[in-house]
Amino acid sequence: MTHDSRVLVTGVGAMTPLGADAPSTWSGMLAGTSGVRFLAEEWAEELPVHVAAGLTVDPASLLPRAEARKLDRGEQIAVLGAREAWRDAGAPQVEPERFAVVIGTGTGGVLSTLGQDDVFERAGIRRLSPFAVPMLMPNGPAAWVSMDLGAKGGARTPVSACASGAEALALGQDLIRSGRADVVVAGGVEACLHPFTIAAFAQMKALSTWSVDPETVSRPFDVKRSGFVMAEGAGMMVLERAESARARGARVYGTLAGSAVGSSAGHITASDAEGQASAMRLALRDAGLVPADIGVVHAHATSTESGDLAEAEAISLVIGGHAAVTATKSMTGHMIGASGTVGAMAALFALRDGTVPATRNLDELDPRVELDVVRGEPRTGQWSAALANSFGFGGHNVSLVFTR
Repeated sequence: MTHDSRVLVTGVGAMTPLGADAPSTWSGMLAGTSGVRFLAEEWAEELPVHVAAGLTVDPASLLPRAEARKLDRGEQIAVLGAREAWRDAGAPQVEPERFAVVIGTGTGGVLSTLGQDDVFERAGIRRLSPFAVPMLMPNGPAAWVSMDLGAKGGARTPVSACASGAEALALGQDLIRSGRADVVVAGGVEACLHPFTIAAFAQMKALSTWSVDPETVSRPFDVKRSGFVMAEGAGMMVLERAESARARGARVYGTLAGSAVGSSAGHITASDAEGQASAMRLALRDAGLVPADIGVVHAHATSTESGDLAEAEAISLVIGGHAAVTATKSMTGHMIGASGTVGAMAALFALRDGTVPATRNLDELDPRVELDVVRGEPRTGQWSAALANSFGFGGHNVSLVFTR
């Protein structure tokens, strides 16, 4: 039998502002639903930003109380998303030492860090939670998921800002290709909706300060975009060696055919079309494909002018104008470390269903964006390959290629 080195996606899980699982998130994307809402907390009145995209369900309510109290909110979301993906994959039987976890995050347990610091300042050391350190560790989500599912092949945590979730998928692919794992649960998570983090992003002029209708604030590629919307969530995938999946008769969503992780080595926050284009070219080469093979592009597109334009230039340079481009952050907001995996899920599902979600709030395409951005209604068709981009502060550039 010929060795099959393909890396297949056999399970998907998600918790997002559009739904508490992957199917409801995907349905929300196809329906053009917005998860952006006004911030109801009193502290929001003191901020220049009044909108965010929170989860539809409190993750703590879905866990036993004793379990929830020792987990940071991000860890709760990661565990729930990973459990969904694992069930969706049929809980494959795999040797623990051949089973790994890779979960990225941009900020780690920042809610616990800030919350426990408040407790310490207000009430002293005796009131600190004994779980404070495990809750604030950036590797906490990967560690808890590895313990929950029994993975002993390593629990890794890429921390690469908004590219973290996508980089986790690329690392998971590498672990399987190199022969170090047969199954990997990979993804990204973020839970950082807090006055400090929102204020910090606002100070760097990254967030939109629109406050008329929250559902219209996130508008990638639109001439009236004014910054991104912070969000929380998680996306998880079960990656599996093709031989293992075939042996157990697994249902397959598609193939993670190629990936590339690059760094622009230029500016700490500015977008770089050249570096992004390089990642796309390398991902295509890794997949053994040419630009004409790509029918769908899920753009990172956060709804900032500089970021959208740099990515549009990069896509035009590498892929051209023939692909159907979508930007689902127009509905979910920007889930930071989780966004790359959720975007990859959208690209994968678009291939599976032959349907590309429309980009919400795209009333007037920026004339400098020379791409076929899907708007109005979802687009149907048959495509064999999709590209998903994810870029982060620090010059992190990740591109993933999926095939049917």
